[in-house]
Amino acid sequence: MSLQQIYYITKPFVPDTLLLQPRRWRARLLERWHRHDWPACPGTEKKPHGWCGWPHAKRFALVLTHDVEGPKGLERCREMLELERSCGFRSGVFFVAERYALSDSWRDWIAEMGCEVGVHGLRHDGMLYRSRAEFQKRAIRIRRYLANWKSVGFRSPSMHHRPDWLHELGLQYDCSTFDVDPFQPQPDGVKTIFPFWVSGHEEDEGYVELPYTLPQDFTLFIELRQKGIDVWKRKLDWIAQNKGIALLITHPDYMDFGDRPHSRRTYPARYYTEFLEYIETRYAGQYWHVLPREMASFWRQTRRMHARAEVNSGEALDVPSGSQAVITGTSVSRGRFNPGSPTAGTGADGLLEPRPRTL
Repeated sequence: MSLQQIYYITKPFVPDTLLLQPRRWRARLLERWHRHDWPACPGTEKKPHGWCGWPHAKRFALVLTHDVEGPKGLERCREMLELERSCGFRSGVFFVAERYALSDSWRDWIAEMGCEVGVHGLRHDGMLYRSRAEFQKRAIRIRRYLANWKSVGFRSPSMHHRPDWLHELGLQYDCSTFDVDPFQPQPDGVKTIFPFWVSGHEEDEGYVELPYTLPQDFTLFIELRQKGIDVWKRKLDWIAQNKGIALLITHPDYMDFGDRPHSRRTYPARYYTEFLEYIETRYAGQYWHVLPREMASFWRQTRRMHARAEVNSGEALDVPSGSQAVITGTSVSRGRFNPGSPTAGTGADGLLEPRPRTL
């Protein structure tokens, strides 16, 4: 049994104080170790080959998402979305399918708000990728929830990722990765601030990967105990300068909407409001704000147009280097991520070749 499995088995029986304090110590160490490559990592701003920019000549793209981890988050979700809407924004909300009850009326209300529903695993118990057999067993139920909820996107709990397995879910997009985030239990970032395509066996089989590019709220405000949104603002400014995608994950579970004192595991919801206001005031008219499914649709269509053009020109289709996929003619072959590794070789034909590794 791995340490990760032991952690998730014992977690319900251990007081929060005992779980949280070691995570804070670890986060402080990692913050110092990665002060030169977090929250912005040089090299991740490289544009995809043939990149022509975002629709309507916008400077950067903005995608807001939320993970609802437990019943407390579900209770606070309405207030969070109403706050967001009052600022003129909308988002994708990812729910854990079998951890709490999510009614049809709840999902209908989210759709009426102009938002999107996605699946955030089955139980948030760290066991999704324990083995291929376990994943395949759970994949059957995940596909059922995707269909019943009319969802096209997925995010793995705790940002665990096995991108080559996710083809079994029949997704339009996944968002279980990040450009750089050393605080995650599986910290191998994809080293790009752009979406990219993960190919399957067939020419047009695959899904769009949407990495998050802004630090998570739990990392900033709970683990690192930041008292403001300066890190969010600096990273957003860097993304805007480099014309990437600003994709944010927040958790209503940790937002405190009242005036009462905050607990060790909550932060003021006004931080989120302040960040939305910063986006709108500093970058008014400069960003393309879409839902995750709309971003995935745009990226899929762009890829198809590039593929048709490159069939005629005989050029190879490129992807951001951080994805470490194999580039073969007009498609990106299935391959394991080896993000950001300088050891990825170049074959005799000049195409990228990944060095397989176990995640």
